[in-house]
Amino acid sequence: MAHKGRQHADNAILLALACGATVENAARAAGVGPRTVHRRLESPEFARRLQAMRADMVQRTAGLLTGASMEAVKTLVELLKPSNPANVRLGAARAILEKGMEMRERADLEDRVVALERQAALDGSTRSS
Repeated sequence: MAHKGRQHADNAILLALACGATVENAARAAGVGPRTVHRRLESPEFARRLQAMRADMVQRTAGLLTGASMEAVKTLVELLKPSNPANVRLGAARAILEKGMEMRERADLEDRVVALERQAALDGSTRSS
């Protein structure tokens, strides 16, 4: 039974820390002392689980943002209509242009990284042959 108690405390600590809590707040949320949290953080396995939880949260957040982005673009396009004040249209136009350029640059960089990784893999496979 003590194992389940520790597992529950560890999960509470992980969740709190992954969400940005301080060690003290994570300890309070898990019903343990701050020293316990510090000891857990010294464990490579615990640190790996914390990193995995954070990465999962980031991935899910990115997915939600990606899903909402189409609606955001539609809103910006609606704000471009002549019926809106000039300052609103200007702000929407700037946002569309800035974000469009950022996305294009990011996509170009991703393509280049993929090409470099592919080339590095090919170079590595020919060296080992």
